[in-house]
Amino acid sequence: MAEGSGKKLFVGPRFRRIRQQLGLSQTQIAEGLGISPSYINLIERNQRPVTAQILLRLAETYDLDLRDLASADEDRFFAELNEIFSDPLFRQIDLPKQELRDLAELCPGVTHSLQRLYAAYTEARRGETMVAAQMADRDEGTRFEANPIERVRDLIEANRNYFPELEQAAETLRDELNVSSEELFAALGTRLREKHSIVTRIMPVDVMRETLRRFDRHRRQLLISELIDAPGRAFQLAFQLGIAECGASLEAIVGRAGPLDDTPRRLYRITLANYFAAAVMMPYQAFHGAAEALSYDVNVLAQRFNSGFEQVCHRLTTLQRPNARGVPFFMLRVDNAGNVSKRFSSGTFPFSKFGGTCPLWNVHSTFDTPDRLLKQIIELPDGVRYFSIAQVVRRPVAPHPQAQPRFAIGLGCEIRHASRLIYASGMDLEKTEGTPIGVNCRLCERENCSQRAEPPITRTLILDENTRRVSSFAFSNAREL
Repeated sequence: MAEGSGKKLFVGPRFRRIRQQLGLSQTQIAEGLGISPSYINLIERNQRPVTAQILLRLAETYDLDLRDLASADEDRFFAELNEIFSDPLFRQIDLPKQELRDLAELCPGVTHSLQRLYAAYTEARRGETMVAAQMADRDEGTRFEANPIERVRDLIEANRNYFPELEQAAETLRDELNVSSEELFAALGTRLREKHSIVTRIMPVDVMRETLRRFDRHRRQLLISELIDAPGRAFQLAFQLGIAECGASLEAIVGRAGPLDDTPRRLYRITLANYFAAAVMMPYQAFHGAAEALSYDVNVLAQRFNSGFEQVCHRLTTLQRPNARGVPFFMLRVDNAGNVSKRFSSGTFPFSKFGGTCPLWNVHSTFDTPDRLLKQIIELPDGVRYFSIAQVVRRPVAPHPQAQPRFAIGLGCEIRHASRLIYASGMDLEKTEGTPIGVNCRLCERENCSQRAEPPITRTLILDENTRRVSSFAFSNAREL
């Protein structure tokens, strides 16, 4: 078959990532595009080019925005490489930014390996004795897994936070249950009891103590603490059903990740079961349709699907189904000390892997106004602008006199998508000035920031006892080499 004329592109790794994000084999995508599987194999190995005609056919067949798909992973990989090579460890290496971009585009596997090596290095450098002991005592040939949480986050990002097998299984389950969101908890309980002989019991806090959910395998009982609210209770039952009914799908997805140590493997499986639970509560087609119709009003979506604010925000980052894409959101959860405990993105926001977030981002200000939803346009040093909303959530409640847990949820997207959100209604998105922020202090080179906690690691600190600036740190404009 003639491939047509036009510009030829060697984008094998990029093409492979698109195929994997669609959940297709080489044979399946070849059938969809009308070319041979062997040609697909050569394309992905950069031994044959992809013509513009094939890319257009790919976009039409699978309803893809090739601009988003082609750039999102590369931008993320580049941001991560730039963060790594900004470390003083590499100050003697004059590495052009274009070489980092080439590496991110052509060798994503190498980029991922560098991330893991650097993560292991930073943990050892910080004096984490457990990590140091593991590195010293491991047997020859044993792989070292640095920080299983980051490892699983990498796997989620590699899949663009979208797992079609779990989406389909969740929609099938909801179709079989055929109940409203208000009736879901009871229906899930009945399913667990009748199909798996698991009885659900809501237990008092003095019995459960610090435990919110516990499955008693021997007595076939799922125990739920009374401290969990209604959306949380339904979520926990859906999670248990995911473990009981989707074991094969969970193992298949975990298996595609390649060799994993026991800890990240278990964590990945739990994360995927959580994904399934959210998809059961907010089935893809119904949730996506409602989100578009409501202009992504999070609180109304939470009410309609009997879910929490955080659950809805997290779910919004997963809307990546071909032919039914949502706004490519990013989301994070922080506590009032600035610790990031959740971080998801279906877009290009450059989260830092080795530090916190910028204090000028108003996600931190929500703790001062806990009953208000805040919105903000932010601008990174590279000029890219984002629209974000933030709100405090409390979950779950804690008995007196324990401190009531509070987290801030930030949800955002690139400014070009913001007009689709009800929160941007009436705003002149092009003329509204954005708040200049950085990824975090150690990588941000903005001068005269009163919120700066440390100087950028890419600049030389200047100390002058005769001068006191707005910022606690002054630094040279020249990069360290």
